Amino acid sequence: MQLFFNPNINQGDIQFVFDTEESKHIAKVLRKKTGDILQITNGKGYWFEAKILNPDHKKCTAEIISTTPKPPKPYLLHMVVAPTKLNDRFEWFLEKATEIGVHEITPIICDHSERKVIKKDRMEKVIQSAMKQSLQTYLPKLNSAITFKEFMALPKSGDLFIAHCEEGNKAEFFSSLKPSQQTTILIGPEGDFSTYEIKKAIDNGFAPVALGETRLRTETAAIFACTTVALKNL
Repeated sequence: MQLFFNPNINQGDIQFVFDTEESKHIAKVLRKKTGDILQITNGKGYWFEAKILNPDHKKCTAEIISTTPKPPKPYLLHMVVAPTKLNDRFEWFLEKATEIGVHEITPIICDHSERKVIKKDRMEKVIQSAMKQSLQTYLPKLNSAITFKEFMALPKSGDLFIAHCEEGNKAEFFSSLKPSQQTTILIGPEGDFSTYEIKKAIDNGFAPVALGETRLRTETAAIFACTTVALKNL
């Protein structure tokens, strides 16, 4: 089964037009014809079945046959992760986090960050592709990159955690989680959070946690955290 994405469809719509990129893929690559059936999501929790009316490679038009609302996951996960030095490693994290289940992602620029600029448009496409591949109907929200200081100034809610590598008292992450909760976890850059950042996070209500006994790369730690939250909510 192949799932398509169109963020402009709303419940109650009868017809819609795909954007140029999806239209070209449907008409030129997949060679779909008039009358063929497509499965689509708007990334807002709806699954649509539609019939192609006009397989134009620039403006493919379709008619909605059925609309099915899908329930959201029982938890909300906000991953606040420092971009990795290599773009492909951060994109790998975005892809896998979307497949596993994440609600919101914020790239955070820290004292030890080597990469301080991200290509948000490209990363949004990675997330969209992962959502379609994993047959999900909720598109994770990707925020613009923000500094650690700016993030700490934002209002927060739910359970807050920071995973860092410095010595000290840290709870085991899985045991610290509660199911069906809103959870935010901070994952630092390759050089870890600075001592100042760790103290600042703790002062702002973030509980320090350990992600096992080995030192993990940024993207590995982030996926470990996503998986742990998902397992806690099975």
